[in-house]
Amino acid sequence: MAEYLRARTVDEALEALARKPFRILAGGTDVYPAAVGGPIRDPILDISGLSALRGITREADGYWRIGALTTWTDVLRADLPPWFDGLKLAAREVGGVQIQTAGTVAGNVCNASPAADGVVPLMAMDAAVEVSGADGTRVEPLDAFITGPRRTTRQPGELVTALLIPDAGAPGVSDFLKLGARHYLVISIAMVAVVLHRAPESRRIVRAGVAVGSCSPVARRLRGLEAVLCEADAGAPLEDLAQENHFAPLSPIDDVRATAGYRREAARTLVRRALSTCREALA
Repeated sequence: MAEYLRARTVDEALEALARKPFRILAGGTDVYPAAVGGPIRDPILDISGLSALRGITREADGYWRIGALTTWTDVLRADLPPWFDGLKLAAREVGGVQIQTAGTVAGNVCNASPAADGVVPLMAMDAAVEVSGADGTRVEPLDAFITGPRRTTRQPGELVTALLIPDAGAPGVSDFLKLGARHYLVISIAMVAVVLHRAPESRRIVRAGVAVGSCSPVARRLRGLEAVLCEADAGAPLEDLAQENHFAPLSPIDDVRATAGYRREAARTLVRRALSTCREALA
C-alpha cells in the first residue's frame, strides 16, 4: 500500500514535500479516476483539510485571492464583481454538482488539461499562481505556469497555495462560452473567455483579456486582439475587431471530437459572441 499522509497545516505539508515527492490530494476528482482499475502506488499527501487554503478574499494590495482548496461550488456561491461572471459560468461546466462541490480551483489548474474549464477564464482575468516551497513563495503568471498537457512549472517540493487575480479598479464584465458534442458533462471542442474593463467615466476599454482553450496544447491568450480592444469604444461593435490573424497563436488538432479547421472557426465564432455579450453588458 502506498504511503498516506494527511497534513494538518500548510507548514506540515511543505515539510513533507521537502522530504520526498508526494502526489497531492486535494479534491480528488482527478487523482481517483486516474487510479481506476488499480491501486494508487504513489505516496499521497492529503491537503484537503487545510482550511487556511480555502476561500476568496479581496486583499489590501489590490488582488483577489482564491485559495488553492476553494471549490467550484465556493466560486458559484461567492459574492463577486460582474467581471467574475465568466469564471462562474465555467464553474458550472466542471463536471456535475458532486464534482463542483469537491473539485478545487487549483487542482483544475495543476492538472493542466488543454480542456480544463477553469483555466480559460482565469487566464483572461490575468491570474497568477502562488507557489510555496521550502525556499519561500513565488508568483508566476498562469500562462507561464502551465507549460504543456499535464505539465506545469511546479517542482516536487512545491505546493500551489492560491490563485491571485489583479483588480483593474474599473467597471468590468466577462463571459465564458463552451462548445461540445452535447450540452452537459462533455470535453469541449473549443471554449473561450472574455474579460473587459472600461474607464469609470467613459466608454473607453482600459483592459481586455481574451483566452481560448481546447485549441492548442495549452490554453492561449489572444494578445493581438487584446491590444486592439484596449482603447476601443465599449459601445462599438467589438466583435468585428476579431480578425483571422488574431487567432494565429492557436494550434488546433484533428481528433475524434472535431477537425482542426472546425476548432479554429468555432473559436473565432465563440470569441465574437462573447465580445458581443460583453459589449451589451457594458452599454
